[in-house]
Amino acid sequence: MTDDRITLIAEAGVNHNGSLDMALRLVDAAHAAGADAVKFQTFRAEDLALPGAATAAYQQGATGETDQFAMLRRLELDAAQHQRIAAHCAQRGIEFLSTPFSEEAVDLLVGLGVKRLKLSSGELVNRPLLEKATATGLPLLLSTGMATLDEVQQAVGWVRAAWAQRGVPPQRQALTLLHCTSAYPAPDAALNLRAIVTLQHATGLPVGYSDHSLGNVAALAAAALGARVIEKHLTLDRTLPGPDHRASSEPAEFAALARDLRRLQDMLGDGVKAPRTNELDVRTVARRSVVLAHDLPAGTVLRREHLLLRRPQNGIAAADLDAVVGRTLRADTAALRALQWDDLR
Repeated sequence: MTDDRITLIAEAGVNHNGSLDMALRLVDAAHAAGADAVKFQTFRAEDLALPGAATAAYQQGATGETDQFAMLRRLELDAAQHQRIAAHCAQRGIEFLSTPFSEEAVDLLVGLGVKRLKLSSGELVNRPLLEKATATGLPLLLSTGMATLDEVQQAVGWVRAAWAQRGVPPQRQALTLLHCTSAYPAPDAALNLRAIVTLQHATGLPVGYSDHSLGNVAALAAAALGARVIEKHLTLDRTLPGPDHRASSEPAEFAALARDLRRLQDMLGDGVKAPRTNELDVRTVARRSVVLAHDLPAGTVLRREHLLLRRPQNGIAAADLDAVVGRTLRADTAALRALQWDDLR
């Protein structure tokens, strides 16, 4: 992420429901919709949760499952399936990403040639996993849902300390924070998009947004607030069984986000307040010049009552009116003629 293009990530997550075929179809859908990358999740249930661990309320509501371990087991993808998905991404020309939930998962993803690693909100306080990810030397995306600002700064400190310990030069220290609300779907009043600016100011790092809201408004607003990465869940069908489908975009909606995000980026511009090329002809006809109210002879010392301001701006600019008062005409000059500086002495 070295240029100014906003990176759009389609979060396939576990919306494949454990099916390789559905995972490959999600890659196709993400590519067709205009995403820059498609992201999955890399875990084994036994590395992530204890048997019998409770599911979150939204997961129970979506799946009826009360055992998190059992739910995760059904949503796993093994190493061979990961390899198939990564190869399919390469064929389609879309970046393959995944979120590792263990140190072994980090090794698997590095072996598959990922260009960066995304750490989930739940792992923000998992120092060993953050340090393992940092040790790869890959750019990191770190989601910050559920976290306080102090916890975010603590995690950033761990990453920076790991960089320093390994002598990683500043130009390779790539960490992007993702503002996030860990609710599925997240209601509008819980999104707190201004935290994007807070994170930027507090850490000096690039900030993006991982969106769990319905619709595309929040993602576009986040981009307008300075988000450099937008991540949004993608599903083939919001009515499918599974924990995250309800909070995900279907392909047509995601494609609309991609189109609107590119338009928005064009609209944001470079931030320099200066006339755009498209405005220059309008500026000429909409602004005024200093003109004479009457025919006046050479040698006239100009007073305010001698002068008018009229369109177009093809002479001395209206903003310079006061500088014209008190100057002397070099030659006889007709009324309503736009004055030029060489008309005066």
